[in-house]
Amino acid sequence: MKTVDQINFKRKRALIRVDFNVPLDKSFNVTDDNRIRATIPTLKKILADGGSCILMSHLGRPKEGPEEKYSLKHTVKTTEALLGRPVKFAGDCIGDEAFRLSAALQPGEVLLLENLRFYKQEEKGDPGFSEKLSKHGDIYVNDAFGTAHRAHASTTIVAQFVKEKCAGYVMAAELANAKKVMENAAKPFTAIMGGAKISDKILIIERLLEKVNHLIIGGGMAYTFFKAMGGSIGKSLVEEDKLDLAKELIQKAKSKGVELHLPIDSVAADKFDANANTTITMNMAIPNDWMGLDIGPQAREVFAKVIGNSKTILWNGPMGVFEMEKFEGGTKAVAEAVVSATKNGAFSLIGGGDSAAAVAQFGFSDEVSYVSTGGGALLEYFEGKVLPGVAALD
Repeated sequence: MKTVDQINFKRKRALIRVDFNVPLDKSFNVTDDNRIRATIPTLKKILADGGSCILMSHLGRPKEGPEEKYSLKHTVKTTEALLGRPVKFAGDCIGDEAFRLSAALQPGEVLLLENLRFYKQEEKGDPGFSEKLSKHGDIYVNDAFGTAHRAHASTTIVAQFVKEKCAGYVMAAELANAKKVMENAAKPFTAIMGGAKISDKILIIERLLEKVNHLIIGGGMAYTFFKAMGGSIGKSLVEEDKLDLAKELIQKAKSKGVELHLPIDSVAADKFDANANTTITMNMAIPNDWMGLDIGPQAREVFAKVIGNSKTILWNGPMGVFEMEKFEGGTKAVAEAVVSATKNGAFSLIGGGDSAAAVAQFGFSDEVSYVSTGGGALLEYFEGKVLPGVAALD
């Protein structure tokens, strides 16, 4: 797989799949520019070579054609500010205006196409639609790791219609860091898995049991393990159909010599509410009408110690309902432990989605080794699946 560093873009039009799927407020202002910011070095390299950039992305999940709230025109101002130069905008990705603008683009100029998902053909991976997109540029660059697990027109199929293709810096860094964790991890290697459901993480947990020394389980999925071990978990989240699987995973960890760390205690609440009454309770004996919504103080201490002794750390999924202040303490404690271990020389990879949001919320994004931009794509990579968007670049 080539990267942008191996290509000279002089007088070339680069058609770049970026990930500008960013949150907007009610006035359509970008509230988190991380994804746009991440791809700026790729754009700057192409422009410095004397090339031009045609950017394509999706935004949100439009149901039926164009919708104002999903228009990529709302990202133009932020992109211009971060890039330090004007960005032209085409109100359609394959309309006459779009092709007129891309054909007339001069070296050093940037054009952003309208939301690809305004066409159903994008997600269907339609070859005709893909071929039309390919006409915008001379070289195809994929810098959207977050959508690399989807065989969509702009992420995968378009690559069939171009002579030259490569990965941008975001894509290359994501793959290099993921590979470092899965293939060259310094030991002790600790994986921290959180989030609501075991079912979302079965494949990755099974694969990690082949690689890690320690596996920390937190978040809603932990209660399925406690129920499987015969505990009383009150009204806590549980996957009744996964109790046998939880028992199997406990046994598998033992047989592989992996230390499995479950949270001994919880911050429990009398209802799922930011203003709920709370109590600290042991996870094997949560009172009947209470539910665990965060890991407790003892669990935080144990987890922090394990993390502190690690040389490689992979974190995917929060320890509790961190969006509510009363239940953010566990996730914050784990984040602080990861930051501290990183300062002491550990390599820490934060795996997209909620973990990345939590690290950002606590202001720690710059204090860990790498924050992935791809939630689902990273999980699928760790599960050992081939990512269509990556395979298309070979």
